[in-house]
Amino acid sequence: MKIISFYLPQFHTFPENDEWWGKGFTEWTNTRKAKPLFPDHYQPHTPLHEDYYDLTNPETMIRQVDDAKKYGVYGFCFYHYWFKDGKMLMEKPMEHFLQNKNLKLHYCISWANEPWTRRWDGGSKKILMPQEYGDEKEWEKHFLYLLPFLRDERYIEIDGKPLVLIYRPDIIPCLTEMINLWNKLAKKNGFKGLTIMAQGSTYCRQMSTQKRNVAINYYLMYEPGYTYCALALKDKKSLFENIIKNQKFFFHYFGRKIISMLERDVIKVKKNRPHDLCDYDILWETVLNNQVYDDYYPGAFTSWDNSARRGCDARIVVGSTPEKFKKYLIALIYKTKNQFHKDCIFINAWNEWAEGAHLEADEKYGYGYLEAVKEALLETSEWEN
Repeated sequence: MKIISFYLPQFHTFPENDEWWGKGFTEWTNTRKAKPLFPDHYQPHTPLHEDYYDLTNPETMIRQVDDAKKYGVYGFCFYHYWFKDGKMLMEKPMEHFLQNKNLKLHYCISWANEPWTRRWDGGSKKILMPQEYGDEKEWEKHFLYLLPFLRDERYIEIDGKPLVLIYRPDIIPCLTEMINLWNKLAKKNGFKGLTIMAQGSTYCRQMSTQKRNVAINYYLMYEPGYTYCALALKDKKSLFENIIKNQKFFFHYFGRKIISMLERDVIKVKKNRPHDLCDYDILWETVLNNQVYDDYYPGAFTSWDNSARRGCDARIVVGSTPEKFKKYLIALIYKTKNQFHKDCIFINAWNEWAEGAHLEADEKYGYGYLEAVKEALLETSEWEN
């Protein structure tokens, strides 16, 4: 079973971030400023040995790849930021990975194609970096930038074709035409074409019950967002029956701020009340009960807590531990193999520190989540290292 973890490159300074958020800003800035919002709330997430690394340091990726290989992670899925007229952000870590052939780990690319706004940090919707898609000249320029990566022997393929994920295909007005050109260019350069996978949770959930876009080959159950969307689309009555039955944590439902019946202290301190709390076990049990589709790939998540970015307007999953993650990952591995008939699981994430979703070691659990991956693969006889 191939474990592919999403990889965020925003752990180094660059001029645009200095301008928008203040000199020296990186993802660590948000991570460090997080505060607990209720009793036993795990914040801030601190990397093991307080290793607030810089991705411009070559030693960082060497260590990350060593850790990934040691614990059975098959590859990284790098977020790629390409904007109007070929403007890029945070491209250096991925480019350094391409250049260093000693980093013996597979990888693929997810184009995070949304425009950048201040909402990313819980702020306004002011656009910082616009996103426009241009015409064939622009699409070809983008493909030619990606081509050296696609040719790399470490690059991940599905169905014998390089895999490219697109985070928000629904906001690309020229999607079909652009992908058609990319496939044409891929064949011209010796490939069978490209395998295109949609990633965005809302879009992929909606498409599970709609006619598929012929330009997209596969859809991802990007967790935990995909399952949150699935819950929101359920019948209201059945959803609340499930809530009452479990008597644990309420899900946020159609904008209502419903919180745990068990966390009375949270209710008392209304000004510090989180927007949305969810129990880890309930959420994972729902993930494992999601309907199977032939053209979907399953996703997993370590935990989720984006209060470092969004403060009280956060979505927080409560009750996660490496032991629970191992149990649920084992179940998902079996389901992926026997029901999806797939050999890949996409984990959110390698290093989404400000969203509380990281396989990387931290001060609280050490290498617990990575050890859970290794043990799950071994116990399901899916270890490939």
